[in-house]
Amino acid sequence: MKFTGNVIKYGDNVDTDVIIPARYLNTIDKKELASHCMEDLDRDFAKKVRPGDIMVAGNNFGCGSSREHAPIAIKESGISLVIAKSFARIFYRNAINIGLAILECPEAAEAIENGNVVEADLDAGILYDRTTGKQYKTQPFPAFIQKIIENGGLVESIRRGDIQ
Repeated sequence: MKFTGNVIKYGDNVDTDVIIPARYLNTIDKKELASHCMEDLDRDFAKKVRPGDIMVAGNNFGCGSSREHAPIAIKESGISLVIAKSFARIFYRNAINIGLAILECPEAAEAIENGNVVEADLDAGILYDRTTGKQYKTQPFPAFIQKIIENGGLVESIRRGDIQ
């Protein structure tokens, strides 16, 4: 799995209430959720994000509630990959379940800046910051997780018979 995109960067402890505010949890419309993604932290997020962009964040990304709405809003907004120093455990699992690629790489998350262009090869476990020329090594995604993400989530993977 390979991704290339412009970076939109945030700090530590970005919680699910900031990713998608509770006032919008009365809908399951993915486009509606995406239109409000990050708005309490970054009012212009929905206007500036482009398909394929990569989100970079600090420690404990996705802390807070267990709502699946948060990774859905991020994925539907056009973000192809989230790189963070660390993720809240339940956000990590929810992201995989809905098919959002996420990656823990503290060194890259610290060094990569907002607006940089990043390439990610999740098969090889390599992140390359095109803007600075720096490369970061990380753990490659296991094949079964790659399959879940490629299929668009766990439910779709089960439906296709890729996961039993």
